[in-house]
This record gives sequence, structure tokens and C-alpha cells, in this order.
Amino acid sequence: MAGFRDALLSARSPGHVLPFRRTVRRSHPPGPHAPDRIRHHRTIFISDVHLGTRGCKAESLVDFLHRNHCQTLYLVGDIVDGWRLRNRWFWPLAHSHVMQAILGMIDNGTRVIYVPGNHDAFFRSYCGREMAGITIQHEAVHETADGKQLLVIHGDRFDAVIVSARWLACLGDWAYAATLQLNELCHAFRRFFGLRDWSLASYLKQTVTNALEYICRFEEAVAADIRARGFDGVVCGHIHHAAIRTIGGVLYLNDGDWVESCTALVEDARGHLEILRWASAGTAILPASAAGAADDLAAVILA
Repeated sequence: MAGFRDALLSARSPGHVLPFRRTVRRSHPPGPHAPDRIRHHRTIFISDVHLGTRGCKAESLVDFLHRNHCQTLYLVGDIVDGWRLRNRWFWPLAHSHVMQAILGMIDNGTRVIYVPGNHDAFFRSYCGREMAGITIQHEAVHETADGKQLLVIHGDRFDAVIVSARWLACLGDWAYAATLQLNELCHAFRRFFGLRDWSLASYLKQTVTNALEYICRFEEAVAADIRARGFDGVVCGHIHHAAIRTIGGVLYLNDGDWVESCTALVEDARGHLEILRWASAGTAILPASAAGAADDLAAVILA
């Protein structure tokens, strides 16, 4: 992954500017959350972007980053998919635009903290260092505006599949990629006939009992560990399932992904946390709070 590291550093060098073109599609009249409105947040958490894969919704993420400002941005793992890039290089211009958007936020005063995941684990050897203005850490502690101590981790170490059987994780990753390709065909078919978007991956996630059990076991394992460590809550990613829940007195927050659901976790100046789902035509705010859950969002990834 030295090539990606060099690309990141060269993007930061003076005089190196990646071309950027932004296209905004508006399918509805401007409203309270119309795409032209810039939203300001204290903190934004995003994860599971999977740059380097065809399923990555890079254009939507670039649009989100340009229309949502923050003091601190947490990159909560699997931002780059090293597993795929090792086998086949895929890096369209839109993926470079994501990098450029993040570096632009740094130039404008945003603090960026990167907590690598399992798909971008090659960055873990750089933990404790700063690269192109991005601080890289194994895990981070975030204090909300109302004083809660949240541990920020990717979450892959709680996945028994990752820990005990790497080959099975790779098989799950391949199956998920195939599902996403079918999902894109489904989207194209429905758009051709003027039907609203419907996610095959999300449908499979909601209807397969084993997937739902996996999510519950993962969330409970994370919450138990965080409770034992004395934190008020946790922010993680990994399973591509955005949620805000209270589990055994621990605030469990998952920021979702930018492969299927295009979701981010945001904190306002008062410490209120909510999940935003970003669409090509703008943003819809999903009602989520410390007492509620947003459990109908993305697809499950077993890697």
C-alpha cells in the first residue's frame, strides 16, 4: 500500500491539485434539509468507505463533505479497501476527490483522526504518527459537548469471523461484493421504470435471521467490553449497520457505511448525536437519539 501512502502525501504537497467537478442533482424543491444548505457540526464520524472498490459511493461522500463542516472528523476504519487493491487496482477520479475533500477540511481547520480498520490495517503500522495532517491512532477517546466519554474504534476485533477464520472473512467479502453488483443492477432497472430506490442488500439483511443475530451479538459484545473499560459509550463501524442504542447502560453508536447506506454520525454543539443519511439529491435526517435506534439502514458485511 505504499502507492496509496505516496498518493496521499503528494496530494498534500504544494502545487499538487487534483481536478474536481461537482454535479448536484435536485429532485425536489429546496426544504429545511436541501442540498444547498451548509450544515455545521461539532463532530462527524464516518467509516467503511471502501475506497478502491466499485461499490464505494465516492461521489455522495464528496458531496456530503462539502456540505457538512465540522471541528473534528473521525475516520473510523475501512476508509481504503486494501484487500481489494492488493488483488486488483481500481481507483477512479472520484476516489481521489474524497482524499482531496478531506485534505481540504484540514486546510480549513478541521482536526482529522484516523482509526484504521481491518480492510485498511496497513495503516496500523503508522499509529501514533501524523500523515498529511491526519492523526492515526489504534483507538481514540472522544468527549462529547455534554461530557460523555466515547471510545472510538473500528470494531473488527469483536468479529469472531475475522479473528478465527480469515479465509471465511474473505469469502464473506466476495459474497458481499457480488450482492452489491446485483444491487446496482436492481437500482438501474428501477430507475429505468421510474420506481423509487430499493436496496436488495438491505432487504437481504433484514430478512436473513443469521445476519440479524450476527448484528445483535456484535453490538452486545462491543457494549460489554466498553462497559468493563469504564466508558460511557462507543463509536464504531465495521458491520455496515448504522444505529444508536443503549445496551446495558452503554451508549452504542455505529456510523454505518458509504457503500450501501451512505450514513454518518454527527454531534452538534450541545452534544446531541444523530445519524444522517445522504442521498444524491440531499440529506434526510433519521430520528435517532441516545434513547432510540436507527436499525433499518444498511447491509451487513462479514469482513
